[in-house]
Amino acid sequence: MAKTLKAAVVGTGFIGPVHVEGLRRLGVEVTGILGSNRENGQRVADELRLPKAYGSLDELLAEPGLDAVHITTPNYLHAPMVKAAISAGKHVICEKPLAMDTAEGEELLAIAEKAGIVHATNFNFRFYPLCHESRELVQRGDVGQVYQICGRYVQDWLHKETDWNWRLEPDLGGDMRAVSDIGSHWLDLTRFITGQNVSEVCADFETFIPNRKKPTRPLATFAGKELNPEDYELKEIKTEDYASVLLRFDGGARGVLTVSQVAAGRKNHNAFEISGSKSALAWNSERVDELWIGHREKANQVLLKDPSLMTAGGRMAAEAPGGHAEGFRSTFKQLYKRVYRAIEAGGPPAEPDYPTFADGVYALKLGDAIKLSADERRWVTIE
Repeated sequence: MAKTLKAAVVGTGFIGPVHVEGLRRLGVEVTGILGSNRENGQRVADELRLPKAYGSLDELLAEPGLDAVHITTPNYLHAPMVKAAISAGKHVICEKPLAMDTAEGEELLAIAEKAGIVHATNFNFRFYPLCHESRELVQRGDVGQVYQICGRYVQDWLHKETDWNWRLEPDLGGDMRAVSDIGSHWLDLTRFITGQNVSEVCADFETFIPNRKKPTRPLATFAGKELNPEDYELKEIKTEDYASVLLRFDGGARGVLTVSQVAAGRKNHNAFEISGSKSALAWNSERVDELWIGHREKANQVLLKDPSLMTAGGRMAAEAPGGHAEGFRSTFKQLYKRVYRAIEAGGPPAEPDYPTFADGVYALKLGDAIKLSADERRWVTIE
């Protein structure tokens, strides 16, 4: 009988419980959760029916038989917590961005590789079934030579001056916000699908709401529109609400990405369109079970997610039959299925089928170039 793997989660905000659910769906035992304080941690542990709310990271890492740690905290805590977990001999799954800067991310990658642990950056968007299908169609040549890789990731959860979240504070979230928070997902996803790295960028940033009203009590992510705090502190905002980035790829493709967290009506719209010499593909995260396939000489198609109609590559990320949606939370299960297969094997495979810290470092390098381009208003080459 296979050993029951054990994991603990750090972070009780929106995404921490999503990690817990994904692990449970795989049969991984979640030993407990660590919040910003004991009271908050206990509240979430009770809601999720977890056996324990840890009082500290040291207490969590001392859990008997613990195999892996999931880091879902504000960004500034990622690096110290990852280091502590690796020092304790644990495998680590970390939310993006992996670190606050590239040098810090490279250090984490080097430490993880030296320790021989399984390490993953939580780029979950790869694991929508039709994103895997898109990758397979590009790889087998159905799209032909890729000409254009375009799209957007837009949301409206920071649309009002009263909307607030820790990501707005550079000390907690970093010097970039929209690009780092959501643009990084689009950039990772299109790289995964096309196999092309970005070689040059030219970026334009804008902060449409230069001052925001910070409530005097904390708010959960995406909860701001449900609350009407009476008292605020006025805070200057130094990170971008919006970005557009022109892209040149090392495989010859050209593209553009638009990112916004102030796009009214768009709740979580991550969309790509990949156009090639033979056909085109388009998908978005608000209609996850539809893949548009564009043609010149015949009628266009819409492939509804159905494993019986998909390629072998697409079926790898699909479990439910046609007509049964597999959404956001299912992508976490699919990602962790691969990560915990490696953990069960005792270490990372030669060619991981999941995003690692190396992918997290690449995202940080790309982010640095985009920020430099926006600051200096010029094209920047990716080293």
